[in-house]
Amino acid sequence: MRCLTANNSNLNFINPQGNPKHLLTRIYMERTLVLIRHAKSDWGNPGLADFDRPLNARGKKDAPEMGRRLKKNGIVPDLIISSTALRAATTARLIAAGVGYDEADIMWADQLYHCGPSVFEAVLTSGDIADTVKTVFMFAHNPGITQFAYEAAPSLNINDMPTCAAAGLTFEASHWSDFPAVPHKGLFFDFPKNL
Repeated sequence: MRCLTANNSNLNFINPQGNPKHLLTRIYMERTLVLIRHAKSDWGNPGLADFDRPLNARGKKDAPEMGRRLKKNGIVPDLIISSTALRAATTARLIAAGVGYDEADIMWADQLYHCGPSVFEAVLTSGDIADTVKTVFMFAHNPGITQFAYEAAPSLNINDMPTCAAAGLTFEASHWSDFPAVPHKGLFFDFPKNL
């Protein structure tokens, strides 16, 4: 964590006593965003609505494995946000179990279902994420999640996120709502077949 005084940031904060010698500070925290595409889904029932497609056997195997991999590498969420579509929600629950996160604490976001990159940013900047949260896992769908990963962390050079892929990026900010205004650094890109 680093502090930036008002003098360094060109912000003219004065403490409540009006004493300019004791300027307020703005706290910057390193934050991590992990974007996760849902695991492999089942196309066996052609009459089923896209929103209601479940995971197939491979998806049910890959999601817990990805959760274990993330935890082994010290990447665990303070908050999970997921699309409400069945395949994304199931992936979120399975990975939550793998990293030791209580699935009752998952934040559900209908708007993450087949959304574009601007919606990911809108969810992050909505004010619904507490400033104390350091790491967020966000579960969603292609093509939007790949586009957002590519735009948010171009150094990772992600052109396609396979099913159950995870892309991590870091940034320093006082609030999650600062996400669009600060630089992001690619942290990792992993997927089930990447052994």
